[in-house]
Amino acid sequence: MTQAPFEHAESLRIGTVDFVSPDEIKVAIDIEAPESVALNAGSPRPFPRVNGYLLIPVDEGYLVGQVEWLTIERSAFPKRRGMQDFGLVDLPYPLRRLRLNPLGALWAHRNSGDYLFRRGADSLPSVGAPVLLPTEAQLHSIVESGERRRVKIGTSPLAGDAEVRVDPNRLFGRHLAVLGNTGSGKSCSVAGIIRWSLEQAQQVRPEGVPNARFIILDPNGEYSRAFGNDSAIKARIFKVNPGDGELALKVPLWFWNSAEWCSFTQASAKTQRPLLRRALREVKAGRVGATQPTKEERRLVLRRYLSSRLILIQRDLQSGAIQTDETKFGFRLKAISADLQQRQLEFPDFPLDPVVAAISEALTANYNSFVAKDTGKTVEHYRAFTEPQIQKIVDALRACVNALGGVIFQEGPDEDVPLPFSGTDLADHLEILAEQENVSQFLDFLVARMRTFLSEPKMKAVVGDADGVPLDAWLADYVGSDSAGNGTVSVIDLSLVPTEVVHVVTAVIARMVFEAMQRYMKLSGVALPTVLVMEEAHTFIKRYKEDVENQDAAAVCCQVFERIAREGRKFGLGLVLSSQRPSELSQTVLSQCNTFLLHRISNDRDQELVHRLVPDNLKGLLRELPSLPSQSAILLGWASELPVLVRMNDLPKLQQPRSDDPEFWGVWVGKDEQGNRVVRHTEWDRVAKDWQGGAGTEGGGA
Repeated sequence: MTQAPFEHAESLRIGTVDFVSPDEIKVAIDIEAPESVALNAGSPRPFPRVNGYLLIPVDEGYLVGQVEWLTIERSAFPKRRGMQDFGLVDLPYPLRRLRLNPLGALWAHRNSGDYLFRRGADSLPSVGAPVLLPTEAQLHSIVESGERRRVKIGTSPLAGDAEVRVDPNRLFGRHLAVLGNTGSGKSCSVAGIIRWSLEQAQQVRPEGVPNARFIILDPNGEYSRAFGNDSAIKARIFKVNPGDGELALKVPLWFWNSAEWCSFTQASAKTQRPLLRRALREVKAGRVGATQPTKEERRLVLRRYLSSRLILIQRDLQSGAIQTDETKFGFRLKAISADLQQRQLEFPDFPLDPVVAAISEALTANYNSFVAKDTGKTVEHYRAFTEPQIQKIVDALRACVNALGGVIFQEGPDEDVPLPFSGTDLADHLEILAEQENVSQFLDFLVARMRTFLSEPKMKAVVGDADGVPLDAWLADYVGSDSAGNGTVSVIDLSLVPTEVVHVVTAVIARMVFEAMQRYMKLSGVALPTVLVMEEAHTFIKRYKEDVENQDAAAVCCQVFERIAREGRKFGLGLVLSSQRPSELSQTVLSQCNTFLLHRISNDRDQELVHRLVPDNLKGLLRELPSLPSQSAILLGWASELPVLVRMNDLPKLQQPRSDDPEFWGVWVGKDEQGNRVVRHTEWDRVAKDWQGGAGTEGGGA
């Protein structure tokens, strides 16, 4: 016999509301309610269960509450219903109670009869209202609510294994943080979310690969296995030492902006940093093009250089700097003359003689020297120059520039524009500027350190000049070509990048991607959706002291990601962070993440931080963080209609990032759990040869 709606609701009743407030509801559980398993909800279900869902009838349908805690109270009243015989003696009996966190409203659609869930409650129940178990359909509707739930990432064990799906626009558009201890499954979750999103997009667009772009910054080399050998998802793998089918990692030093150069060289703020920026500006203004430039490219090179010199000398002429020895104007002219004489050798078909002659005439006329009495050394200096002397130089320079096509005015902070130049040229020019400004003693160590770094083989392999890599080709390789024709995923393996530059290289890649997205939107008016994934984020997005005068490479790297977190969404750049130490992450970046996928977190400081970041009243659910099993996580935030415990989808072994725990026992005993032989040869000769870059190993025995 079919039950009436009222009878059916009564059969699902488990208790009564006895306390109501805006953020909590307390319930007295009926004596007849199930004690371990409920059999009346359509299928057997554990009850009562912490973090499970219950319903309370209200005006618009049902209020959905999540169980935060359960307890037992001892009652002084006897266990009997109806008329009671107070002449009989009954022992006290326990009363069960629980607390609910109000989550939202559930109601039935008028036409379809399907249940709909909305976060937030317009009305609260009154004391005495019944508390009901949700049916299977109602339970699934709570978890499976929301629009555009396109990608399945797992199931919810608290809601009858209802499918947990997300909207990629919400997941990646507002930034995602995947947090959890080592071994909790966060790397598999990151790889899985990327893979499942692409697979679903492929089903919707079977005629071609999805026009998607994922860029994974992989410090430990974990993701090459997850995407490198998969024909279903075409990926580009960039490594320092590439193998078959892999590409060499190239982040040429002419990509670096002035802040990255200053952090790399540890330039001081007062003397070294201004000269370094000036050297960058002048070297970039004086060189463009490739290893074998055409005649037109050579003309442009010289035109840029002469234009910058003309503008500088005109500025000094107008400001009166030519008449004061403190400005070292004479020494600047001497450096320009030496530079022009070198360029006469490089560009023999361009007449520079009139300019060199005019400068030499002015220098000769104003040169002076004396012998210092205290040291006995000859001190060179220049007297004040006259306007006619400098005007003659300006006229000669202008005639040369006009013959080449006219003055080129640089716009913006040109030291940050990615124009090709040689690291050797930068070091050489920096030495010229130091001599010109009479500060060589402050620049000698910086230049020597720069030359040492840039000459080291492994350093040069990554950050070399890369003259043969145009900017557009680099963007096509690392970000993706038109319609993602060369693949949807870029895995940038940073594991063998030299420690001295790993933060700078990471900062440069992230910044170049961000600025490319900016310029794409500026030119086209629309965004090019791209996702930047940062593994081991606590290493590269680490808190730093803002009041430190000289920011190191780690701080500069963090600042790049802070800017992406704040502004990336406007230009279609989403950010995915994966970290095992959220307490060490930049609070600016974390505060901009609107979705969190929380795996097992056992550290007290990390748990405390997570509690502060999450705005919802979720104390009960977050208390499960220390005990979550591997592959389980709590999804909350913008991408999820409500916080939910998720068992993530399974990833085949070959699609998982290489982050397995070391097989200590198998190596010790020489076989694994399946009885297969396990051997580890040391091969230190190969390690040493690779470490030393092949140098100094000849003649040594194996």
